[in-house]
Amino acid sequence: MDLKELFHDDDAVSPVIGVILMVAITVILAAVIASFVLGLGDQAQQATPQASFSFDYSQAGDDGSGNTIGKLAVTHDGGDTIEAQELYVRGSDFTDETDSDYSSNLDIGTGTTKAWTEKYSSGSEISAGSSIDVAVQSTYDVQVVYEPTEGDTSATLAEDSGPDA
Repeated sequence: MDLKELFHDDDAVSPVIGVILMVAITVILAAVIASFVLGLGDQAQQATPQASFSFDYSQAGDDGSGNTIGKLAVTHDGGDTIEAQELYVRGSDFTDETDSDYSSNLDIGTGTTKAWTEKYSSGSEISAGSSIDVAVQSTYDVQVVYEPTEGDTSATLAEDSGPDA
């Protein structure tokens, strides 16, 4: 056996590395394909709840400035249950203030937000039949918005406009 030939002979190294790389690529591809087939990749994403809401506007009077003011009842009609701290009413020409008859001089503004936690406690679940009242002008535009506590996304679940909008 020639010692010099032993140092320069590397024929066996290349096939061994090639086999190891092929096995590693096969295992990685099998894991990726299995995660898509079994739906494991979908579980990591936050799903937007599917729920329906109804809006019931009732005119209450005049706000003193010639604007018609009333009460808008927003009711969860059905679908997924949503935590109260993840649900908001947003829009224009309404207020987050509370007024029992909805006919006094309320500070109606644009860009207003009313959290469902104003009526329900933070850990409560909003399910079918749950409702919240909002003081509005007859020109209101409102949306029921879902905003999860973890994450920075939001989704509009329902929209409504006033009779004079």
